[in-house]
Amino acid sequence: MCYKFDLEPLTHFLTGAVLARAGFNRKTALATATMTLAAEAPDLDVVSLIKGPVYGFAHHRGFTHSFLGLILTSALVVGFVYLIWRVRGRKTNIPGLPPRWGLLFLFAYIAGLSHILLDFTNNYGVRPFWPFWEKWYSWDIVSIIEPALYIFLLSGLVLPELFSRGEPLPHGRSAALLALIGIGSLYAIRDHEHRHAVHELKTMHFNFSAPARVSAFPYMWSVSRWYAVAETNEFFASSDIDVRSGKLDMTELRFFYKKPETPATLVAKRSYAGRVYLDWAQYPWITESISGEDAVVRFKDLRYDYARMRGGSALSCTIEIDRNLNVVGEKFGARKQNPPID
Repeated sequence: MCYKFDLEPLTHFLTGAVLARAGFNRKTALATATMTLAAEAPDLDVVSLIKGPVYGFAHHRGFTHSFLGLILTSALVVGFVYLIWRVRGRKTNIPGLPPRWGLLFLFAYIAGLSHILLDFTNNYGVRPFWPFWEKWYSWDIVSIIEPALYIFLLSGLVLPELFSRGEPLPHGRSAALLALIGIGSLYAIRDHEHRHAVHELKTMHFNFSAPARVSAFPYMWSVSRWYAVAETNEFFASSDIDVRSGKLDMTELRFFYKKPETPATLVAKRSYAGRVYLDWAQYPWITESISGEDAVVRFKDLRYDYARMRGGSALSCTIEIDRNLNVVGEKFGARKQNPPID
């Protein structure tokens, strides 16, 4: 894929399973299967990619990632589990514990909330109040791929299986609870360091200019090193910041000067792809180049232009404008939208 949509599915599946093991699976049969599936179900919106990358981007983390949309995804998951249960002859793995479908729907919704929470912790963001309020929210404390989460989640699931010694199902609640506590502790540490990084950035000047706003974004594994972005009236600046020392990495410091508006950039901003992108982006840097007789306008959100990974096309949007100021081409990342939506 040309860009990352989400935390990869494994994290969500594992979170649903750990939540079930934390005690929900003692209330009703099929809780583990239901919560594992429901924790990933909001990403069913990837089917929108069938209509192209720009369309898929516009609809990702929308309805299915909202509090309202979880009602639908939870119902779909419970309906699917019910169908499989019937096909299997109404058998479960826990004798004497029947499925309670009302509870399973509630548990599916709770697992869906875990999906929204996990997506909220990274810097892509979510729109939980869609369609009533389409504002994006992000906590910016965990990388989209966070290995530390694997350690907690897999430990919470695997260790009880290794040491259960034939204990009857369900088992593993203590390990699951410890895994969730570990994740909560990780979030608390990351939040503290994130606040510290943002505080340090607010006190800095960039080319003798005080920033209008600043942000810090996480690296995998690292607690003290963050990717920093600042905006002034004239430019954006980005680098890495070491929270322990409170200093920027001056070898990585880059300035991105804001370009004056042109007819082509104005058309690109008003286009479908431009409106969707600017609604999502936090630090959009807009540039224009020429390809033959056409203008090529590129939108890049600098929160994804990590100092150690600069130059890629991930999560960028490109709009091609002809000499008559018509949109004739669109790309999201490296993939073309055929035909352009506008």
